[in-house]
Amino acid sequence: MEKSEEINLNIRKASIDDVPLILKFIKELSVYEKMSEEVIATEDTLRETLFGDKSYAEVLIAEIKGEPVGYALYFYNFSTFVGRPGLYVEDVYVSEEYRGQGIGTALFKYCARIAKENKCVRMEWLVLKWNPARKFYENMGARPLDGWVVYRLTGDALDKMAEL
Repeated sequence: MEKSEEINLNIRKASIDDVPLILKFIKELSVYEKMSEEVIATEDTLRETLFGDKSYAEVLIAEIKGEPVGYALYFYNFSTFVGRPGLYVEDVYVSEEYRGQGIGTALFKYCARIAKENKCVRMEWLVLKWNPARKFYENMGARPLDGWVVYRLTGDALDKMAEL
């Protein structure tokens, strides 16, 4: 658990009881990213995939005076060239009324400490090109990758590939 005295910020690992809150934050993030129609996650799917027999990701909850104000969701990937894990940050979100108070920075720092504790060699995330947070990330020392293109296989294409 991490506490920040300036704004009385507390960061803690989420529990299964936080599933409704996590889904609420996911939906708020999707509105911000102009992708709300893509959210099909439910409380049941999040319960199963985050807290079930096999957990696929971990979630942090940021609170001020016990009030949830943001979250981060991350999971581990692996660098074959280095032979070590990396930490992939899928989401960092802070509710609009709490932005600009260092909460996003605190969530990233918490993730960075988790990465270092687990001998990760890198932390990565995707950012929409139009997102003004890119300046924030670059001020942290993060740099966009050049020469790499993200590919995604979903839906019918994924089904067809799985048949091979």
